[in-house]
Amino acid sequence: MLLETPTGPELAPPTAASLIEALRNIGYSTATAVADLIDNSISADAHNIWLWFWWAGHESFISILDDGIGMEEEQLSRAMHLGSRNPLAQRGTDDLGRFGMGLKTASFSQCRRVTVGSRKNGRFAVRCWDLNHVARVGDWQLLTSLSPESETHFEPLENLEQGTLVLWECLDRIVDDVRPSDRRAHDAFLELTERVESHIAMVFHRFLEGTSPRLRIFINGDTEEKRVKPWDPFLRAHPATVPTPIERITTYQGIVQVQGFVLPNKDLLETETWQIAAGTEGWTAQQGFYVYRNQRIVVAGGWLGLGIGRAWTREECYGLARLRLDIPNTADAEWKIDIKKSTAHPPPSLHPRLRDLADYVRRQARQVYVHRTIDGQRSSTSNLERAWQVVECGDDVTYRINRDHTAIKQVLDQAGPLLRNIEAMLRILEKTVPVQRVWLDTCEKRATQDTISAVDPPEGLEEVAAILYLHLVRKVGLQPDEAYQRLLNTEPFQNFPTLLENLLRTIN
Repeated sequence: MLLETPTGPELAPPTAASLIEALRNIGYSTATAVADLIDNSISADAHNIWLWFWWAGHESFISILDDGIGMEEEQLSRAMHLGSRNPLAQRGTDDLGRFGMGLKTASFSQCRRVTVGSRKNGRFAVRCWDLNHVARVGDWQLLTSLSPESETHFEPLENLEQGTLVLWECLDRIVDDVRPSDRRAHDAFLELTERVESHIAMVFHRFLEGTSPRLRIFINGDTEEKRVKPWDPFLRAHPATVPTPIERITTYQGIVQVQGFVLPNKDLLETETWQIAAGTEGWTAQQGFYVYRNQRIVVAGGWLGLGIGRAWTREECYGLARLRLDIPNTADAEWKIDIKKSTAHPPPSLHPRLRDLADYVRRQARQVYVHRTIDGQRSSTSNLERAWQVVECGDDVTYRINRDHTAIKQVLDQAGPLLRNIEAMLRILEKTVPVQRVWLDTCEKRATQDTISAVDPPEGLEEVAAILYLHLVRKVGLQPDEAYQRLLNTEPFQNFPTLLENLLRTIN
């Protein structure tokens, strides 16, 4: 006989403490969590945001203050509820939110007590999630007052007519149970602050740019020195950066815009500019698409799973290729934007066009990478006599020593009975080029020895130039000016015209 079963549904509310602890592990870093809170400030029409990373050992705290429109009691209470807005609801075109979860999940991921105070129309409202309190009472109890130890942290809000302050305390995911005097922990906290600054300088760079930016963000102060400077992934201010035309693609969810940028080779950049342009992860990792949602970066680098035959991976030779891709917030579902706003996947219908655009930028970037130019020393030489020749046959690439190179040809011409031995030696060198090791060193150590481009000539180069010059004049029969021009078109002497001019005057 079948047991009787209930005929109606039963409520199955989640256990408060268990669910909150699970939400703490969605995957935020401190930088992405802070960025999520800045989204809320931008949506509240803030013009200034002040971040404070205050070190006090295990009592350290982080606060985010903005001068946005603020919230009254009912608004703040609703904002502090999980899932406060339906992700399917229509958003304003400039709204950076989607799931109604960011403020809470971002905060839970970093601390055990998050307190939000807001001022609007002369009134102050406060709400607090204390995870230790939730665990004790076993219920979704949202506190409505400040804890005594938190009161002083909200004094900066009193100086604003309106605005909101988010306070993170009990930073168990950031600071261990350490004393303020713990130097190692303090240094780690300072490094964290720098990583957060670098991240928000990138994510919100379009808000921070210009002489009168839409948004100013300060970290640990309110002076110009403390203001976060924007990081432009595309180095648009540099004259050697090559942009492609803006491509506008019409979709059912709105207009998607794409523009490619081929950044300058290292030889055209000052060392500091090169290091800054490399970004937080380095040139190889930062290549690819930068996906913007309402001008805020969602994805910074990578090829979005696109490719020809197989998915493209980040490779050194494409490090100068970057593309800006703007999507509207009406396309969140199609692009699979996650709660953290840190991942995006283009819909299949856009794959062919995005792949074609990216392929073009990648090919142009590879050409710039392979064919280096020398920073200000002389223009490129169309008939440059190189020491190595690259031979491509299908997918195979081999490297051969150029027997017609002036220096090599001189040795071969004078080899006499040793010619066969020298040829055998050259073939051994060609067959044993450590391609994989060179590639590994290039990727890991930024080795760039495919051309000599130092300001000062390497030791011994002047002596070699003199020997070759005399050979060209006395043995080959060239006139002095012809010998000079021949060396000027020979690698690596093309980089040092002053050395050759001095040599010409000295010998003649």
